[in-house]
Amino acid sequence: MLMVCLGNICRSPMAEGLMRHIAQQRNLNLQVDSSGTSNYHIGESPDKRAIRCMKEYDIDISGLRGSQFTSSAFDLFDYILVMDQSNLRNVISLATSEEHKKKVRLILDYGSSELREVPDPWYGDMIDFHRTYEILNDAIIGFLTETGNV
Repeated sequence: MLMVCLGNICRSPMAEGLMRHIAQQRNLNLQVDSSGTSNYHIGESPDKRAIRCMKEYDIDISGLRGSQFTSSAFDLFDYILVMDQSNLRNVISLATSEEHKKKVRLILDYGSSELREVPDPWYGDMIDFHRTYEILNDAIIGFLTETGNV
């Protein structure tokens, strides 16, 4: 599965790290990656606040590097989970078939959050990164439950 946000330095690497962590805890064999719809941070580490937040939950995302979403992802991944409507539109615009479009969902289509989009913590402080973690954790547990990977 592929996690997608705008810059691939906050939300999507947090989601990637969290999904990998939960999959490892549950002995699930999942391929997880992340990317951004923009080219702003290609090759860069996640935001230092994202790294610090995730370390507080014993998840190390410091080795991840930013990459840009490309249409080849549709052939590589079964699920493409995006953080917000803007990124949903950007990803869908690169789809070349209905099959590709069916792979793309908002991550908050899963879980119990009443939010429809994962707020971007980049504009905030550590409280916002922890809130993002909680929102993503709920959505990922919801995704795994709905797809029968519990």
